Amino acid sequence: MNRIYLDNAATTPIDKAVIEAMLPMMETNFGNPSSIHGHGREVRSAIERARKTIAGLLNTSPAEITFTSGGTEADNMAIVRSIEQFGITHAITSPLEHHAVLHTLEYLAGKGKIKLHLVDLDEKGHINLNHLEELLRDNPKTLVSLMHGNNEVGNLLDMEAVGQLCEDYGAIFHSDTVQTMGHYRHDLQQLKVDFLVGAAHKFHGPKGVGFLYINAKNKIQPLIHGGSQERNMRGGTENVYGIVGMAKALEIAYSGMESHRKHVEDLKQRMIHVEDLKQRMIIKLRQNVEGIQFNGDSENLEKSLYTVLNVSFPASDEGDMFLFNLDINKISASGGSACTSGTDIGSHVLTALNASPERPSVRFSFSKYNTADDIDFVVDKLTELVKVAV
Repeated sequence: MNRIYLDNAATTPIDKAVIEAMLPMMETNFGNPSSIHGHGREVRSAIERARKTIAGLLNTSPAEITFTSGGTEADNMAIVRSIEQFGITHAITSPLEHHAVLHTLEYLAGKGKIKLHLVDLDEKGHINLNHLEELLRDNPKTLVSLMHGNNEVGNLLDMEAVGQLCEDYGAIFHSDTVQTMGHYRHDLQQLKVDFLVGAAHKFHGPKGVGFLYINAKNKIQPLIHGGSQERNMRGGTENVYGIVGMAKALEIAYSGMESHRKHVEDLKQRMIHVEDLKQRMIIKLRQNVEGIQFNGDSENLEKSLYTVLNVSFPASDEGDMFLFNLDINKISASGGSACTSGTDIGSHVLTALNASPERPSVRFSFSKYNTADDIDFVVDKLTELVKVAV
């Protein structure tokens, strides 16, 4: 049995068609895109074609797409530069945000650049829109930074409602869309957002490359200086093959999005359904397994990412070995965000949701390469592990 990979929210396997698109940029089209000779011009053209492809898929102008090293840099660029340049004195976010957002805002608040406000959440971890409006009403000159899809529990944000509130109160709206880019459609002619981001490795592209969408009405300065690349928006020689691969990956994602979603959603539902996870455990354990829970709104297919399921298992003495035992059984999953795995720091998302630290939680995240057999194998192994643990 090959290893089963269910940690796609951390990174996805690269599509073979993406590798094929990247190879010429490594083997033959190797010129520096800033060079004015033929080799350089050829590579420059490839970058601009990639920019045009991404912009077209998002229904925006190529001039509004800036390539970065990934989602973290894009988030930092949007947050730091907008606060510095737009006279922003307040920022609103949630305790569930990715550390690329939370740590950046906390750093700026610690330096006295802004006053930071955390919007209230309901019991499932969704944003309280009434409290958000109250914060916007009481705090002018505000940046709102809220992620579209949570990377740990999968909760989805109502982007349209938040965008409308930000417009109504004159706030800048930045959204970390790393988990939804390539999985949901973003029409930037309709969506009221100032900044959003993408990271190629979350939609079967290469690591180390991403982009920032900057609404044309917002003029910001570079975060990284040292060159005139990216239309004077980011110094440094472009990651050419990464950019070309990212455009190809997003193109593939958009062309097959509906069938991809149907396939992956079926896998998630297969793992959730009582006849699979809970019912099999009842049969095998000969007991009521009410202890199986889902963190956040992860079980709700309408209000969470179809790619993510965060499962909370009954407390036991073996709880801290749960992920290790999955790994031993050739199953790759995560205990929360991959950014905190391997450290002594627990998940800030699960802590904010008041999840019991005694209960082992596992994030399973799916892709188009997973199969129903994968899910059945994992559920069978889970029943064995829970039987041993309880």
